[in-house]
Amino acid sequence: MLRKIYLARQKLLSDAERREKSFRVSEIFFENFDLSEVRLLHVFLSVDEQNEIDTSPFINELWGNHINIKTCVPRVNFETDQLQHLEFSSQSTLRVSSWGIPEPTGNELIDERKIDMVLVPMLCFDERGFRVGHGKGYYDKFLSLCRKDCVKIGLSMFEPVEEIEVIKPHDIRLDYCITPAKIWKFK
Repeated sequence: MLRKIYLARQKLLSDAERREKSFRVSEIFFENFDLSEVRLLHVFLSVDEQNEIDTSPFINELWGNHINIKTCVPRVNFETDQLQHLEFSSQSTLRVSSWGIPEPTGNELIDERKIDMVLVPMLCFDERGFRVGHGKGYYDKFLSLCRKDCVKIGLSMFEPVEEIEVIKPHDIRLDYCITPAKIWKFK
């Protein structure tokens, strides 16, 4: 139910609203998180047709002003039904998957255990740090393979719901979530 509601809310945002909310979330992230120990940051590539939060402000800031941090992005491996992670730079070539998701074309995979911080996509989240994604479970599988000290930060254009009622044992709780208004801490 929440998935349908927030997909609809997301699609109703104008381009200007999406840009403003995305920029504000990015601004809050860079103003409040210490990145001095981060060497590898995982960021998802936005699907514009879904009106997802735009991660290009994050990527541009990282590439422009945090050159010591490598970025990686996901690609779905349909054979294993899991995410793969590939280094992402201004020289990377992208293709659009059958699901409309931009993905790198390279083949040099990055081990999840090397990732220091993950920016997590979502449709909505609750006040306990659980999230509703697109329903495939890829991020929960991925996050379960990351190191315990890997920082998991959700990016949301909306404030949280009080509680997501259906939490499964494999659902991974976020450490933080950033909205255009504030940072929610769950640690």
